[in-house]
Amino acid sequence: MCARSATKGGGTTKGGPRKSHAGGGGRGAAARLAVAGHRVAVYERTETYGGALRRRERDGFAFDTGPGLLPLPAVYRDLFVKTGREPLEECVELVQADPSSHHVFADGTRVSLPNASRAGVVSAVEEALGADAARRWGDFLVRAREAWDRARRPLLEEPLWPNWEVLAEREPYPAVPHRRLLRLRKAATLAEVGAWELRDPRLRALLESHALTFGLDPRTTPASAAVLPYMEHAFGTWYVRGGLRELARAMYERCLARRVEFHFGAEVTAVREKDGRAAGVELADGTAAEADLVVAGVGPGVLERMCGTRLRGEGEVPARREGASRTTVLLALRGPRPEGTPHRTVVHTRDREAELDALAGGRLPAEPTVTVLRPDDPALVPDPGHEAVTVTAVTPAGADGVGEYAERMVTAAARTVPDLRDRLLWHEVRTPEDVARETGAEGGAVPAPALAAADGRFLHASNRTRLPGLFTVGGWSHPGGGLPHAGMSGALVAGLVVEGPDFRGSQ
Repeated sequence: MCARSATKGGGTTKGGPRKSHAGGGGRGAAARLAVAGHRVAVYERTETYGGALRRRERDGFAFDTGPGLLPLPAVYRDLFVKTGREPLEECVELVQADPSSHHVFADGTRVSLPNASRAGVVSAVEEALGADAARRWGDFLVRAREAWDRARRPLLEEPLWPNWEVLAEREPYPAVPHRRLLRLRKAATLAEVGAWELRDPRLRALLESHALTFGLDPRTTPASAAVLPYMEHAFGTWYVRGGLRELARAMYERCLARRVEFHFGAEVTAVREKDGRAAGVELADGTAAEADLVVAGVGPGVLERMCGTRLRGEGEVPARREGASRTTVLLALRGPRPEGTPHRTVVHTRDREAELDALAGGRLPAEPTVTVLRPDDPALVPDPGHEAVTVTAVTPAGADGVGEYAERMVTAAARTVPDLRDRLLWHEVRTPEDVARETGAEGGAVPAPALAAADGRFLHASNRTRLPGLFTVGGWSHPGGGLPHAGMSGALVAGLVVEGPDFRGSQ
């Protein structure tokens, strides 16, 4: 994006911004900057807006090919309040997913977790897994809330601190008394939280699935990732009627209403520099666009190549390795969606260690954990006698054999969709290559949310760069990946541009 003030990937200017990737963080920054008086132009490599929020339509069926549910809708409510008269709910129809999730464990046990109700979740766990499991999960959520309260503002609501090492060194997840050793024991990883505090393998699978969905190995992911299930239980999960692509449409239309310019099929190949600061972008067709500011919505490696120089120096957040990707299978089924079917079901693998070992080694698991989405939405099917289902699993970026892997995913999904293969009309497989083509991420990698502790290895780069006038937005910059976090990055970038380096986040 560029702004005269400009943004690339996303950018702006008072004068105007320009942006090269029309993802959620970039569109959010563009709308906010336009309201603040900047002329904003967005440069998008592909032929449409949306980033990961894409839709596949065929034979009257429609599928989200990226995220299918919206956590923390307050982030987008704030965007629409700050950028126009019509609130989010007048631009899209939000439906609370209840239950928030349904889980099928290795031993066949099932549990449905209600939406945005800690007490309801504990009751559901007790009914399905017993009183001891419910007590342990309830106690864990209390500690997860403590971690959330400690980390929320510096990790999500403020620009990354110059002394980010405080976040890197301090584990916000509290220590737990060890009865036999008569001392406190502090978990360093999410897997240790599960093994020491939850114990029940089903609870451990429930906990670890929140990290796994972002391609994170719970054995190396910091205990602070406990905030991920807490956020879901505390703030709920929502569906956008018509699919999450409708949210992308509403944001695009809000940008147009604020007179943001969009240039599609316009690949940015370089960030121009003049007098020691960002001065615009160069496009693949050889043209250039001048700007006062550039906001980039691409990964750090891609951005450094565009700039032709290192943007990280000594003492800055360590560069994160590119994350895992996802494979998604789109299923067109004959027969109606049964009444009472959960919107989201997580089917857990029967060999978690083998799955984690395979993913850590860049291999495809023999039996993956899959997420099955079965929306109750007439807009997605040709008539009430059919059902549109998506099945998603974590996939190492660049892995071979994804076609066979998709078959394993469908087999796993059949554990929760009765007669799946008998009902199947057709299916399509969306691979990491598709993700890479649509988002520009290397290997189709999907960014994870920023997490505290672990020496800063799970933080993301600051929204400010070493090149004055160049900012970063979206999942590959602070505060990381996921729809809420990307939306927060757009608000942070707009604040830094409008209020300057002393901006400390919304109060």
